[in-house]
This record gives sequence, structure tokens and C-alpha cells, in this order.
Amino acid sequence: MFLDIYREKKVLLTGHTGFKGAWLATWLAQIGSEVVGFSLNPITQPNLFEINGLSNIVKHYIGDIRDAQRLAKVVQQESPDIIIHFAAQSLVLESYQNPLETFEVNALGTVNVLNAAVQSSNIAAVLVITTDKVYENHEWCWGYKENDHLGGHDPYSASKAMAEIAAASYRRSFGASSGLCIATARAGNVIGGGDFAENRLLPDSMKSLMSKQKIELRNPRSVRPWMHVLDPLCGYLWLGSKMLSEGESFAQAWNFAPKDHIGITCQQVVERVIDRWEEGDWIDVSEEAGPKEMNCLRLNGDKAAHELGWTPLYDWKDAVDATVDWFKLYHTGSNMFNFTAEQIHTYMKNFIY
Repeated sequence: MFLDIYREKKVLLTGHTGFKGAWLATWLAQIGSEVVGFSLNPITQPNLFEINGLSNIVKHYIGDIRDAQRLAKVVQQESPDIIIHFAAQSLVLESYQNPLETFEVNALGTVNVLNAAVQSSNIAAVLVITTDKVYENHEWCWGYKENDHLGGHDPYSASKAMAEIAAASYRRSFGASSGLCIATARAGNVIGGGDFAENRLLPDSMKSLMSKQKIELRNPRSVRPWMHVLDPLCGYLWLGSKMLSEGESFAQAWNFAPKDHIGITCQQVVERVIDRWEEGDWIDVSEEAGPKEMNCLRLNGDKAAHELGWTPLYDWKDAVDATVDWFKLYHTGSNMFNFTAEQIHTYMKNFIY
């Protein structure tokens, strides 16, 4: 099993206090990795990092990836086997309000991570997590492939495309000479328990249902590649294990795409959420003059399937159901670390068999 490669390995996660970072920190700790985190304090209240008590499990550094000197000092001091870089300004609407910060964090911050890794002799691999939105979007009905043009209309998407270009530059300029594998990973719209971010469909829906309000839908007909958080995290771990065990042939850009090959709209997702929650309703609050968001976005995962042997486990309904189940239990005041660990264990068991 590829997860065995991480046992007793030191993994440095940037952005470990965020949604995906906290899930991966929980998973890695369960399989016996030594997890080190470098991140800002959690930006939402509540948040999965604190809910799961990860400050007691992870070696926890508070820092900003824009602070190149502090970041490099932590990387040199900890000397991890692999860095998985999540830290980002990750919201499209926020990027319209704070474009400069978005570019600084997502583009220059990524360069700081790469530079710190190149200067450290022990690190074998760096995996930079970007987004499905790095592609120049033409509203195609087919999924984007890794060799399609990068672009981005909004500052978030453009800044992540810049991070991809920076990673490719460091890979070509410094990777081979230093023995460092540098890869990037692009996943779909990731959902799951413990995401409390603003202006995201599932978190907004869950907040509305928990407060007995109608769910407000800005873009009911928009199509997105929905994935449960454990599917792309599994892909990241799989790719990282290949770089750690087999080397630079896997230092490339990779899509981790959802199981569904048909377009799933925001309206379909919200209606599934309401069915699983067993009560609630939604209203259309779309505005023609609002900030531009993509209407149709799909991702092609053929490369990961053919060259890595990786395919997702959950379809979009499984993803929604697992997310709602997490929030339903959270709403009752239950121990969410145990349930998060249980969802990870169930996923691993089903993925293996």
C-alpha cells in the first residue's frame, strides 16, 4: 500500500490550519507520519484544525509564506522528506476584493516555498497544490487536460496559474541538479466536513441549514467538478509516494479529477444536500452584474489514471452525502475528531478493497 511510504517520514504541510491541510494532517498522523505545519492561524471560526485538536498532534509553526526568511529557517530546521504546499488565498470572490494580497500569497508565496526547498539538501519532493481554475477557461463541455493553456480571468485563478509556471520553472532550473522532485496537482471543487469558508457552496449551505435559513444560490446552473476531500488527498499522497520512491519521472503537472463525467450543477448539489439533511429549501439570488465566475468547468483525469493508476472512489452524490453526514453530527455537538478519523478509515478500507 502506497501509504506505507509515509510511515515515519517527516511531512511539512503549509496551510495545515486550512480545510484540506487539516484533513491531510489528520490522515498522515493516523498512518504514522511525523507532521510539521507552517501556516497562519485558522481564518474561520469554527475550523477543522481546532475542532480536531491538531495543535496537540502536529508540530505547529505559525507563519506567513510571504515571510521568506522565516519560512526558509523552518524548512532548514525541520528538514522534511517532502513538502506539500496548500497555503493560499483560496477564494475567487475574495480575490476581487484583495487582488494584491491574492497574487502575493499565491504566486510569490509559492516561490518562497520552492526557494526554501531548493536551498535544503534533505528534501526529496515538493508537491504544490493549485486548482482546476488554472486553465484558460473557454466554457468547454469537455475536461481540461494538463497540457491545455494556463490562464485565469479572476485574480485567484491567474495567481494560481502563476504558481504553476513558477513550479515548472524551478523544476526545470533547479530540480534535476539538486535531486528535488517538484510536481503540481490540480483537483476539482473539493467539498467535505469541516469547511467553514465564506462564499463556498457547501459551507454556505450547511450554515444556512444549521440556522434554519434558506440556502442562497448565486449560480444555480453553473457546472463544477465536485469531489470529496479524501479523493484528491489520496491522489496527492499517491503522487508524493511515487516521487519519494521512484523519483523525477513523476515531477510533472497532474489533474485529480472527479469520478463523474457529466456536468453536475450547483442546483443539483444543493438539492442533494437538502435531501440528505432531510429539511430545508433554496432560493435563486443570482445577479447579472455580480463578479464573473466560470459557468462551466470540467477536469480530465486520464493522465493520473493511466500513468499513476489512480482513480477517485466517490461520485458526486457520495461526496455530498459524506459532507452532510459530517455536519449533521457536528450540529449535535459530537466528537468530530473521531468521526473525521472514521471517515478516513472507511475511505482507506474501501479504496484498498
